[in-house]
Amino acid sequence: MIIPLPRGDFRAYLFDCDGTVADSMPVHYRAWSRAVGEWGGEFAEDLFHAWGGRPVADILADLNERQGLAMPVAEVARRREELYRELLPEVGLLPGILPHVEHAHRELRSAVVSGSTRESVQASLTALGVADRFETLVCAEDVSRPKPDPEGFLLAARRLGVAPEHCLVFEDSALGLRAAAAAGMAAVDVLAGRAG
Repeated sequence: MIIPLPRGDFRAYLFDCDGTVADSMPVHYRAWSRAVGEWGGEFAEDLFHAWGGRPVADILADLNERQGLAMPVAEVARRREELYRELLPEVGLLPGILPHVEHAHRELRSAVVSGSTRESVQASLTALGVADRFETLVCAEDVSRPKPDPEGFLLAARRLGVAPEHCLVFEDSALGLRAAAAAGMAAVDVLAGRAG
C-alpha cells in the first residue's frame, strides 16, 4: 500500500518522524509508560496518542499536576529515552511511507520535522536505514514553539529554499496537521490516508 497524495506542485516533502516515517508509537508508549511508572505515575494510552507531538516537559508537567506527583522532568525524560533506545530494534518503517521517502530523496527536497530531540530522531532514522534520505532535520532543539505552531515546518521550508505552498507535509498527529495548515502547506494524514 502506498499512501495517496493530494495533487499539487510540490517541490519538497516534510515528514514527521515518530508515527510517520518510523512506526514507533507503540514502542514510544511502552517506554513512556515504564518511565512514568517507575515514579509511581500512569500514562493512559489514549492520552498518550491525544498528546502526540507535545514537548516532553509539557507532558510531564500535566501528568504531575493530574496525578499529584513531582516527577523530575530531566530524569524521567532521560529514562524514557534510555528505554526507547533499548526497544528501538522493534521499530520498523510505517507501511506505505518508503516510496514517498525515496521519491523525495531522488526527485525533490526533503526534511524531517519532529517534536522529538535530534538524538532520538537520528537514532530512529539510522536504525531504519533512512537517515541519509533527508537534507535537514528540524527537531525540538531548533524551535521555540512546538506543533501546532508552524515554526518547525516554516524553518524546514526556509532551509530547503522552498516556498510553503510548494511543501507537502506527512503527519500522523492532530497537532502536526494543524501546524501544517497554519504554515500554509498541504498535508497527508498518514494513518487515515486522507489528504487535505
